[in-house]
Amino acid sequence: MSRTILIVDDEEDVRAIATLGIEMSSGWEVLTASSGQEAVDEATQHRPDIILLDMMMPDMDGRETLQQLKANPVTEQIPVILVTAKFQQSDQDVFTNLPVAAILSKPFRPLKLAEQIRSILGWVP
Repeated sequence: MSRTILIVDDEEDVRAIATLGIEMSSGWEVLTASSGQEAVDEATQHRPDIILLDMMMPDMDGRETLQQLKANPVTEQIPVILVTAKFQQSDQDVFTNLPVAAILSKPFRPLKLAEQIRSILGWVP
């Protein structure tokens, strides 16, 4: 089954590497956004199956982007996986009450991303 994923990260290299890894290992359609506002617009327009959302972005960070996505009836049901370079066990309470499917740490392995997403969401390959 074909899936669509929205990758949101302010770093062009991260978007490119994640896109390449997912396309090579899954064949899913990949959409990208470089900011929180662009992510909300893309998600509203295209309704992806999953959003991979960077936590640390200028202007509108991942937390604010997540709040806007969950407040919008069009995007509220789309699963979100947060991606952060700052996640450690000691930070767990900061992320505990966020409505996300999972939290992934950077750096990640691009060719393993699709497999991780399938596992998190229970999607059969």
